[in-house]
Parts: sequence; structure tokens; C-alpha cells
Amino acid sequence: MGFQVFDKRLAPLAKAPSITIQKRGIFSINKTAHKLIHEADSVELLFDDEAKIIAMRPSSEAHAYVVRPQSSRDSGQMILSATAFTQYFDIDTSVSRRYKPYEQDGMLCVDLSGPSVEVRGNRTKHEVPDGE
Repeated sequence: MGFQVFDKRLAPLAKAPSITIQKRGIFSINKTAHKLIHEADSVELLFDDEAKIIAMRPSSEAHAYVVRPQSSRDSGQMILSATAFTQYFDIDTSVSRRYKPYEQDGMLCVDLSGPSVEVRGNRTKHEVPDGE
């Protein structure tokens, strides 16, 4: 058998729930995390400023944020545009960060002071050090 091209888009996503808060306040929610709030179509966003915890609570209220598929492919990845929310609460979105959310009282919670990983997409420009 010859070489096969690996397409990372075909590899299954990790089973652990994850939420990435991208630059400019876009939340990317994987399928496992979305299931924790029963695959809600819209959510209210809450913030505990003292504990630095974001919560998403399923809601059909007019002020709720729409949770929509990231693409037309059925990847299970969902996105939520929360720019106004992150700006209002002065949540740092200068760097994309991935968090492991948890469910509490029917809400999907993200502890901003907990462990996270910086995420750099393949579109990120890399600086070349002087002299190279």
C-alpha cells in the first residue's frame, strides 16, 4: 500500500468537552460540551466577576445568544458570537484560549482563572527572529 494523505479534518475530535474563546470574543464549543447543556439552540451568558467564571444557560429569551454550527459540515462544532459580552466584562480575548468547561446547575461553565491552552490556528503569522 502506498502513502495516504492525512486530512486532520477527518480525525475525530477529542471526547473531552472544550470551549475555545477566540480573538474578538467568538466562543467555539465542541460537541461534547454542547451536549452538557442539551444541545441548546440559544443561551444566556452570565459572568461571575469575582470568581472569573463564564456560564451559559439554555434560554429562549429575546436577549439570548444563538448557538449555531461552525460550518455546513456536520462536525458538531458550534460557535457563539459574544464580542459585546467579552468587551463589557473586559474579558481578555487578545489570544485564543481553550478551556475545559464543566456543567453546574444546568449551566455550562468556564473558569477563566483555571487551566487553559493557547490556541494558534494555521492562519497565525509567525514572526521571524532578526538575522534569520
